[in-house]
Parts: sequence; C-alpha cells; structure tokens
Amino acid sequence: MSQWEKLLQMPRAFTQQLQDLYDREGLPMDVRQYLSAWIESQEWERAASDYNLAMVLFQGLLENLDTRYSRFVQEKSFLKQHNIRRYKQNFQKHQENPCELAKNVWWFLKEEKDILQTADLAMQVESLQVEQEGIETNTQRDLDRRMASLKNEVQCMEHKMVCLEEQQDEFHFKCEIYQMEAATADNMEQGKIQLLINKLNVSRKDTLCGLNKTLKIAGDLIDALVNKEIVQWQRRQQKACIGAPDSVCLDQLEKWFTCVAECLFQVREFLFKLQELVEKVSYVNDPVKEQKPFLQSKAEKLLRKLLTSSFVVEVQPSMPQGKGPLVLRTGVQFSVKTRLLVKFPELKHSMEVHTSIGALKIKGCRHFNVLGTVTKALSMSESQSGGMVADFRHLTLKEQKSGGGGRGASDLSLSVTEELHIIYFNTTFELKGMSVDLQATSLPVVIISNSSQLNSAWASVLWFNMLSQDPKDVMFFANSQAAPWPELGQMLSWQFLSAAKRGLNDDQLEMIALKLFGKQQNYNTCSVDWSKFSKENSPDTFWVWFDSIVVMVKTYLEDLWRDGLIMGFVSKGKEKLLLKKKRRGTFLIRFSESVIGGITFSWVESTTGDPEIKTIQPFTKNDLIQIHFHEIIQNFLIFEGENVPENPLQYLYPDTPRDEAFGKYYTDKNGNDNPHLKYIQTRLMFVSKGDKLEPVPYPSPDMTQEDQDPQPDMTQEDQDPQPMNGECGGDAVISFLTGPQRDSPEDLFLQYIHDPMLCEPLGYFNEDLMPASKLNPFK
Repeated sequence: MSQWEKLLQMPRAFTQQLQDLYDREGLPMDVRQYLSAWIESQEWERAASDYNLAMVLFQGLLENLDTRYSRFVQEKSFLKQHNIRRYKQNFQKHQENPCELAKNVWWFLKEEKDILQTADLAMQVESLQVEQEGIETNTQRDLDRRMASLKNEVQCMEHKMVCLEEQQDEFHFKCEIYQMEAATADNMEQGKIQLLINKLNVSRKDTLCGLNKTLKIAGDLIDALVNKEIVQWQRRQQKACIGAPDSVCLDQLEKWFTCVAECLFQVREFLFKLQELVEKVSYVNDPVKEQKPFLQSKAEKLLRKLLTSSFVVEVQPSMPQGKGPLVLRTGVQFSVKTRLLVKFPELKHSMEVHTSIGALKIKGCRHFNVLGTVTKALSMSESQSGGMVADFRHLTLKEQKSGGGGRGASDLSLSVTEELHIIYFNTTFELKGMSVDLQATSLPVVIISNSSQLNSAWASVLWFNMLSQDPKDVMFFANSQAAPWPELGQMLSWQFLSAAKRGLNDDQLEMIALKLFGKQQNYNTCSVDWSKFSKENSPDTFWVWFDSIVVMVKTYLEDLWRDGLIMGFVSKGKEKLLLKKKRRGTFLIRFSESVIGGITFSWVESTTGDPEIKTIQPFTKNDLIQIHFHEIIQNFLIFEGENVPENPLQYLYPDTPRDEAFGKYYTDKNGNDNPHLKYIQTRLMFVSKGDKLEPVPYPSPDMTQEDQDPQPDMTQEDQDPQPMNGECGGDAVISFLTGPQRDSPEDLFLQYIHDPMLCEPLGYFNEDLMPASKLNPFK
C-alpha cells in the first residue's frame, strides 16, 4: 500500500491534519493524488542537492501532468483540465531552480510520514485499550438506555399529573353542583359522586406508584454513577496523572449527571403539585397524605447524593514547568480546575468556589496557606466543552511558621517528599429551594521547597497513584505497600509513553525486571518495596537511574526513541546474544545500567572465529547538549594504523542500513549558504585526555589549504591546544586543529573508560573494547 493510500485511510482527526498540510502552497493535493505512485518512487531528497537529478524530476513531473491533461481531455472534464493547466504553469516557475521544487516535494513527503507515525501511535494506544473500551462501550450503552427509560418515565408522569389535575377539576366542579342541589339530590346522585371519588383515589394511587417507580430507576442510576462511574473516572484520572493513556473526559458523565438531576427536580415539582391538589380536595384514607412525605424525603436524599458527588477536580494541581501534576513548590504559581457535573445554565456566576488546604496531624509535618485568587465563580466561559468550571490559574503555597513544631495526633516521621496534602474546594448549590454544600478534593499533592527535591517528589506521586485505591489516604507512606511487578512495569512504560510517545515493549521490561529481581522464572510474582524503589540512603536508587534515562530521552532523543531506533533496555549478556550471529558492522543502541543518564552503542567488529563485540564509553547529557546523537552515529570513525578511517556502524539491529534508519535526521548546513559570511568549516569531534571526553571542532575535509594554514598573526601559543581542567585528574584538551599543526589521526583518540554496564573489568586488549589509540567517534 502506498503512503498516500495509507494517509487516506486514517481516522478523520488525522485526515484533517492532512488537509491542513495541503492548504499550503508548493504541492497541490490534486497533483499529489493523481501522481502518487510516481511521486513516492522518486529520490526527492537527493534531488534537493543534485541539480541534474532535480532537472530530470522536474521534466518528469511536467510530462506526467501532460499525460494526465490528455486523459481529462478525452474524458471531457473541463474543470480538471483547467486545474492541471494551472498547476503546470505554477510548476514551470521552478525551471531555473528545480532543486527548490525537489525540496518542497521532499518536505511534503516528510510531513506526511510524521502524520502517519502520529496516527499509527494513536492506533497502537487504542489497540491496547480495545478490550477495556469494549467494556466501557457496553456500559455506556446500558446507561444511555437506562437514562432514556428514566426520561420516558418522567414524561409519562408529566402526562399523568395533567390527567390527574383535570380529573380533580372535574370532581371539584361536580361536587360544587351537588352542594348547590343538595336538597334535591337523591341517592343516585350521591352514588355518582362516590364513583368520582373512587376514580380519583385510583388515579392518585397510580400517580404515587409511578413516582415511586421513577425514584427507583433514578436511585439505581445514581448508585451506578456515584459508586461506579465516578469512582472509575477518579481511578483513571489517578493513572492519567502518572502517564497512562486513559481518557479522563467528563462530558459523558456531565450528560448523565445532568439528566438524572433534571429528572429529580421534575419529580420534586410533581410532589409539590400533589400537595396543591391535596389542599384543594382530600378525603378519608387519602393515599397522597400517607405516601407523599416518604417520596419527598426519598427524592431529596437522592438529589443530595447526586449533587454531592457531582463536584470534582477536573484538572489536578500542577506547575507550568513541573515534572508532572501533583508536585507543587512553595512560592511557585500552580493551576487547578474544578467542575460541576450538574449543568444548569441559570447557576453560572452564582456559585462561588473557595480554596483551602488541609493540615496533616502528624508530628513535625509542615502546614501551608493558599495564596492568590482563592475564590472564583463557576462559569461556562472558561471551559471549551461549555461545562460549569472554576479555573484557578494563579495560586501559590506558603509554609506557615511553626513555633515549636507541636505534637500532632501521630508521632510518625515522614520525609518532606512523603508528606501528602489535600487541597479542598467548597461551594454551595442553591436552586429551586434546594441548598446543598459541596466539596471537591484534589488528589494528594507533594509540596517541595527547592528543585533538588523534585525527582523524589515525583517518585512519591507515581508510587501513590499506582497503588492507592483511596485518593484521600494522606497516611499512605506511613506504611507503604510493595508494588507488584505487573503494575510497576506498566507504570514505567507510561513514563516513556508520555515523555516520548512510545512505551516499553516486553523485552525492555524484562531487562528492567532482571535488574530489579535477578533471574526469575516468573516476574509477575515479584514485588518491589518503596525503599528499594526510591527511598534508599543512596543517590543512585533505581528511580534516579530510570528517571535520568527518561529525562535524557525526552530532552535529546525523543524522535529516535519514538521511531524505534533505540533498543534501550538490554543487558550486556542479551546484547552479545543478539549481535554474535549478525554480520560485521551491525550495531545496537542501549542505555547504560550504571552510568546515570548514559547511552552507548555496541557493534560487531569481526565475525571470524568468536564474534568480536565492541562497546563505546556511554554518552551523557554533557555530550548530547553539544552534539546530536544521530550525528554521533553518522560521523563515528575508527583510526587504526595507516588504514583509511571508517565508520564501523553500518547496520542498525537487526539489519537496517544506518543511513536508511537515521538519514531523515542528517543535516549538512554550513556558512557557505550565506553569501555575506565565510566561515572555516568545522565538525565537532570528541578527544579525550585522561578520563574526560571533550568536544573539539575539527576542520571539514572540504576546507582549502589556505583555510587550514595558520594565520600569520597567530602566535605559537595561540596555535597550541590549551589545557582544560578534566574530571578525573587529567587535562582535557580542546582546540581548533588547523593546517600542518593538526595532530595525526593516531593522536586523535578516545581513551576507553570501563563501562559500569559490563560485568567484568576489561583490560586494554579486551575483546569488548577498541584499543585506546583506535577510536575516534567523529570526522
């Protein structure tokens, strides 16, 4: 299937992105569709920098348009003829610069691929939820059916109330006539009146029975909404806060809550109407007098239960630049949004929400005040879906000064990042004589005072929301339970899914389980204690190691990770097993097990005899902040003796040519593109002395000898490398290497540092490592 055919089969949300793409000038969508097969088979990327090829493609495009025009002439399609002629005239403007046309077409094809990848990712996430969504769909259909039944009952009751009122008016009218003619009335007339009373009595009993049935249906629905649907939504929100791709949209719940509330308010009106009718006409053993108080009480109770659960925190507290929601810092603004699921437009701007924060009754725990705009009115103008929301955007927390840290109700000792605090939101619902105090609560937040506590605080948020079924359990860390591996593995995968749009596969999770538990027959029975996850008295806990990788991927490697180019979590033993049967030049990219935030790659150096696997020292953010990782892969070189330097990285595991895998990320921009600036062309490389990798701008092979020769006004001191203070006692050298003063290839080397990922220390000639004088990662 061609790329264009795949695009046309995408869901509507992504076809809209395609339409937005082709709203731009450069490549009409009609031409893209008519010539899709031909366009996708051409080398537009190479043509963008190759004039001769670009001219060939330019001529080919015009010829294809002529062919298409001839077909439309035969079909007598005047409008299409006109459009094709106009497209051809626009393309002819590129005759002097066909490379520009090639760049345009190549750009459109790349954007199409990005849209396809986004759609594929969405479909993968959707496929992971197919079973759950099927259950939710069935539940939704059942609730919709029951809602329709409730509304039908209310409509029937409305008709019954009208009939009852008309019947009572008739009875009242005939009774008045009877009273006026009482002297002449005979027993037959009195018998007719009694029949009217009996008939009225039956109608009242039927009405009361209908009201009771309506309240029964409403009660069952409220139980489903309050005890199941809203609880499940809160659990989904907990998981969504820690990266799960769960839907937390409240629109459907709002429809259900509003529907039931409207029906209950109508039932209340029916009961009020019954009271009016009783005050006009009553008799011995009147059923309304006996049953109405019970029905009135039941309706009020159900309505209060529904309203009490209808006020929720739609968007949990979060800082603009935070690591995730539910981690707040004193003095830093945060935002939070509340929502009333019972939507009555007449209530907008009349319900004010007040914000406060609870205090833990634990010895030594901190207390806080909420500052800023702590009171806001519910409004529909601040919600894209038109919901009744109060959006707090400028709140801050300030720690209360404690005199002596008095004793609380508990003597437990918790760390700062284990203290859980709840933010409260209070309002009052008042409508049609109904007044109910409502309170919504945030999920527990962790409050820090400096950025060094951020990672530990986020670990606490992850642990709580992964395991706790009680969203108000602020004492959770007083006796935190262990995390079963299935739940923990899923949560770890969510971190990558939310950070870089791609989670962890089974093989990657197995490697992490191996690191945590050692070799096991079944990891599903294993569990991890909180102390092992994040609380150990060591800076190098599992969470510190794992989170540093997530941050590195999100900051520097997101595209490579999303495209599946990084294997990532693979042990050294598994790495050798995967590579030993592969051809020379096959490589894979993995994260370091012991270097915090480290990434490295290993490749097959030789396949004669025992396979020879080489590994490079891990790169960290100190390296990646200076040079893109794909450039490291692209420019990696080995200097060995008098041999021509070569890149040993040829095939990304399992068998993808390197440039095919990484080519979309390559760039070759330099100062020559600017006619007003002429720069000495350099490329960044790494040179080490001692144990420190340092970036060195290295002259491009395209430089002229004149560019490379030292300038007359440069002193020898200017030309010599200047020492820099290294990390491990050696002097790290960084310099511009020019002309005759440039070091020989043998002098430009990477001195190997033992990779902590490897199980055993490696000597100078170990098979897993290139000798120090042979490595040079960049040209």
